Amino acid sequence: MSGEGREALPDGSGTAADAIELLRALIREGCVNDGQPSSGQEIRNVRVLQRFLARAPEGTIETQVLEASPGRASLIARVRGTDPSAPSLGLLGHIDVVPVDPEGWTRNPFGGELIDGEVWGRGAVDMLYLTASFAAVLREVARAPERPRGDLVLLAVADEEAGGDYGIHWLLREHPEKVRVSEALSESGGMRMGKHVAIEVAEKGSAGRRLVVRGRPGHASIPYGANSAAYRVGEVLQRLGEVMPAVQLSELWDAFVAARIDDPALAQRLRDPVRVDAALPHLGGIAGYAHAVSRVTMSPTVLRVGKTHNVIPAVGRIDLDIRTLPGTSDEDVDELIAAVLGPLAENIEIRRLRGWAATSSSKDTPLFAAIERAVGDVAGAPVVPIMAAGGSDARVLRELGIPAYGFGLLGPDWTYERYREGVHGNDERIDVVSVELTMNALRRIVEDRIG
Repeated sequence: MSGEGREALPDGSGTAADAIELLRALIREGCVNDGQPSSGQEIRNVRVLQRFLARAPEGTIETQVLEASPGRASLIARVRGTDPSAPSLGLLGHIDVVPVDPEGWTRNPFGGELIDGEVWGRGAVDMLYLTASFAAVLREVARAPERPRGDLVLLAVADEEAGGDYGIHWLLREHPEKVRVSEALSESGGMRMGKHVAIEVAEKGSAGRRLVVRGRPGHASIPYGANSAAYRVGEVLQRLGEVMPAVQLSELWDAFVAARIDDPALAQRLRDPVRVDAALPHLGGIAGYAHAVSRVTMSPTVLRVGKTHNVIPAVGRIDLDIRTLPGTSDEDVDELIAAVLGPLAENIEIRRLRGWAATSSSKDTPLFAAIERAVGDVAGAPVVPIMAAGGSDARVLRELGIPAYGFGLLGPDWTYERYREGVHGNDERIDVVSVELTMNALRRIVEDRIG
C-alpha cells in the first residue's frame, strides 16, 4: 500500500456502511446498565445482532443466545475453521451502555443519528462501534467463498459496565466450552499517542478497601468527653490527600513517554521517579492518565458516618477505590494503606472489598505482531503498547492465560484526551472514518491470524 493511500480505504476493500447501520441500530435499543440486576436488558441488542448475522449464508455462522437471568443475554457467534490446530480468534465486545444525563446532550442520546459523518449516541465510542465492526467482519468472513483456517468468534456480552456478573464471568463459569478462544481483541485501543497508535496490553487491577474508624459516642448537645468518629474520618481523609503512594515506572511508562512526549527535557523529567509529579502539570489533558498509570491510586468514594443528627457517631466508614499495578498483591495493598495512614493506622480496621488483579499480555505474541502489521499497513503508523487505568472484560481472558489486546484504529485527530471525553461523556459520538479504519485493520488481522 502506498503512502498516499494511508488513512483511507484501500481499493477493493468495500465500505463500513453495514457496520455503521448496525451501530446506529444498537444505540437505538438503549441497553442502559445502571448496576441493578434487571437493568441492561441486553436481549434487545442480541436480537439486533441476530438479524444482522442472519443475512450470512445459512449454516456459515453458529449462533447461541445465553441468558444469565431474564433479559441479561449474551450472543456467541462462531465461524468454524478448517484446521483444529489453527488459532481461534475471539472478538470480545459488550452490548450494554452506561446511563446518561439527557440535559447534558445536544441530541437524543439514543437516536443513533448520523450527522456530518458522525454517529451520535450513548455507547458509540464505548464500545458499540467496535462490537458492530466485529460483527460486520465476522459476517464478511462467513460470506467468503472459502472457510478460514481457524475459528472466528464474536463474543457480544452483557453487563461489562457493571463488572460482568451477568456477562463474561457467568459465561465462563456456566458455558466455558462455548466461549473458548485462544486469543482475543477487545476495547481500549486505537487512540493516537503522538504519531503512534495505542494498543492496550495491560490494565490496572482493583483492590477496594473499607476503612472502619471508631470513636466514642455521646449526646450531640454535650460533646465534651465524646470522641466523634466524624472527626476521625476527617483526619483519615486529610492524611489520604497529603500522603501519596510512591511512583512506580515500568517499561510501558517508558514507551508512553517515548511516543507522546516530544520535548527531550520533559521526557527526561518524566523518566525520573523523583521528578515525575512536578512534571505532570506540563502534560495538559493527558496528565490524569499519566498520574494513574505511574502508581497505585487511592480514591475515597463513599463515606458513612452517623445515623441521626443528635448523636455523636461512634463508627465511620470510608470506602477506597484502589487501582493497582501488575504484580501488586493484596498484602502489598494493605501494607501500602498502613504506610499512608502512618500513626492513624493503629486504630483503623481495614476490610477488603471485591476486586481483581492487574493483568497484562505479552507483546511477544503472533496476535500482537499481526496488530502491528495491520496498523502499519492501514495508518502508516507505529504501535505503542499502553496500560489502561480502568478495567474491561479483557482482563478475564488474560486471567485464563489468553492473550487479549485493546484494539481499534481511530482517525488521526483522536488523541487519548478526545477518546476519554467520549467514554461515558455527554454528546458521545464516533466518526465514520474511524469505523472504516478499524474495519480495514481488523480485516488484515483476521486474514493474518486465521486466513
